[in-house]
Amino acid sequence: MKLTVTTISFGTWMKENSQLSAIQKAKEMGFENIAFSRILPHDGSTQEQYAQKLRLECDRLGMTVSDFVFPADFVDGCDGDLNKEIARVKGMVDIAEILGTKLIRHDGSHGKSVKSFEKALPRIARGCAEVTDYAAKKGIRTTVENHGYFCQGSERLEKLYHAVDHENFGLLCDMGNFLCFDEDPIEAVSRVAPYTIHVHAKDFLFKRGTDVFPGEGFLRTRGGNYIRATVLGHGVVPIVQCLSILKAAGYDGYVGLEYEGHESYEKNLEGLQASKDNMERFLSMIG
Repeated sequence: MKLTVTTISFGTWMKENSQLSAIQKAKEMGFENIAFSRILPHDGSTQEQYAQKLRLECDRLGMTVSDFVFPADFVDGCDGDLNKEIARVKGMVDIAEILGTKLIRHDGSHGKSVKSFEKALPRIARGCAEVTDYAAKKGIRTTVENHGYFCQGSERLEKLYHAVDHENFGLLCDMGNFLCFDEDPIEAVSRVAPYTIHVHAKDFLFKRGTDVFPGEGFLRTRGGNYIRATVLGHGVVPIVQCLSILKAAGYDGYVGLEYEGHESYEKNLEGLQASKDNMERFLSMIG
């Protein structure tokens, strides 16, 4: 498995910097691969122009663009016009091509206007299928991640995978995000491992919902528990066991480090470095 870092990991640091400068910083920290979470021009460029600048900077520094992550919603996106949302997401595939990556992650839906996943599934699957068919012609694989409550559970992801039923489509397994859905990461990763073509690693502190709200930085899970992003290895996510499950299922691709700690600007890079050090140690443990 190969380590990559998502630009979301530079969260508070990037408030005073840019995606373009994050490439140099990632290189200085010892990363060889990088993933872009959205395209965030800081200089008035269009998304296409900025993607080209990001690609050129990666080429200059010898950095590989492992993947490109961006939002999508095949239920509510573009005011509920499915065809328009599919067209928009295909445009993001074009940006992925500019970046030079061979893999993207888009969402399925956040389900804001619907309650039944089963009823929404055919519509989400159609969107995913049309996008992945388009991306396949460009040599780009597509994924949906356990992200956003509505499409977050492992059983729902498994159903979506089979509903799309396309050789170019797979799942992005974020071992930490299952906690947002109140799932045991070990059981959830075991379920989706056979369909996984990309991996995210993050960690959370955890407090039960029966406790008093712990304070700033904690998020509510689907079931009302509290979680807070932390340095990878400092929380409750069984990183090494999840990696071992994925390896046993045959996964040998990128593992994207997503450090989303609540630390201040000055501590952001410190937390990211600690996460990187732990992640490299964990990867070495599974061989």
